[in-house]
Amino acid sequence: MYQLDLPWMLVLLPLPVIIWWLLPPYREASASVRLPFFSEITQAAGVVPTEGSVIPRSDWAQKLIAPICWTLIVIALARPQYVEPPLEKIEPQRDLMLALDFSQSMETRDFANPSGAIEERVAAVKEVVADFVAHRPADRVGLIAFGDAPYPLVPFTLDHTTVQAVLADTVPGMAGPRTALGDAIGLAIKMFEDSSAPEKVLVVLTDGNDTASKMPPDKAAEIARDNKIRIHTVGIGDPEATGEDKLDQAALQQIASSTGGRYFFGQDQTQLSQIYATLDAITPANQKTLSWRPRIELFHYPLGAALLILIAYHLVAGSLAMLRRRPVSEQADTGR
Repeated sequence: MYQLDLPWMLVLLPLPVIIWWLLPPYREASASVRLPFFSEITQAAGVVPTEGSVIPRSDWAQKLIAPICWTLIVIALARPQYVEPPLEKIEPQRDLMLALDFSQSMETRDFANPSGAIEERVAAVKEVVADFVAHRPADRVGLIAFGDAPYPLVPFTLDHTTVQAVLADTVPGMAGPRTALGDAIGLAIKMFEDSSAPEKVLVVLTDGNDTASKMPPDKAAEIARDNKIRIHTVGIGDPEATGEDKLDQAALQQIASSTGGRYFFGQDQTQLSQIYATLDAITPANQKTLSWRPRIELFHYPLGAALLILIAYHLVAGSLAMLRRRPVSEQADTGR
């Protein structure tokens, strides 16, 4: 649509009339007859020079063009613009990091899928997590794989297709056979450092206890809490196992509760899907829509029109004045 950016400038339209009405006419003293001995003549004649007034005459063209040009200039000062349709940009308000345990134990075949068939833990995790990512279009998502050490696979991005593609290519043992849960939380904290999102969420999935971290998980959770990072933990291992394969539920519960998150335990793919559905529900979509309407300045059109009108008038008036000043004989010759 079209609009005036400074519509209050239109109050200047009656300004010439106000000036003409309020200010006195301009007066100037000048000799009516220019003679080098004018003062002697007036003294000899016994008269005193008096003041008169010379009022320049304006023709109908000036009376028409002047208000038109002034109106065009005032419109130019009001800055006419063409406002284009709004351009909208969606700004995510949450950064979501997924830290997944890809130690060797993730290839254990003890997970039942919805049809009842037994499959590897990693297969169930990939399918459920990929579906979870697909349901978070408004969030920037990152991915960490951890085993002996944590490794950043995908930085925070809105390109969820890439996240799903990288997740599909992961294999058990790619990060080592052990579990470095505390270090994985520490890496996530570091990746959150450059995040300006108002809400920061870390989802950690593991099937064993921490056996390889340099930073204790509880200490890492305290640092995450201080950095306003909420951690949700998901355990899918065997709490009754021994050694590294035993799922330390108490540690996972402590990590979640200390940061304001929740702990979940999944025994099969159906439960795991329900867990991520719950995570999807307790972290509702949160985004900010930014709108901007491009504006095209149009002030040069009325300003240029006023200038062209003035130029055309002076060219025509000058040509007519030259014709009037031509000698009579020259005009007669031209007629022949």
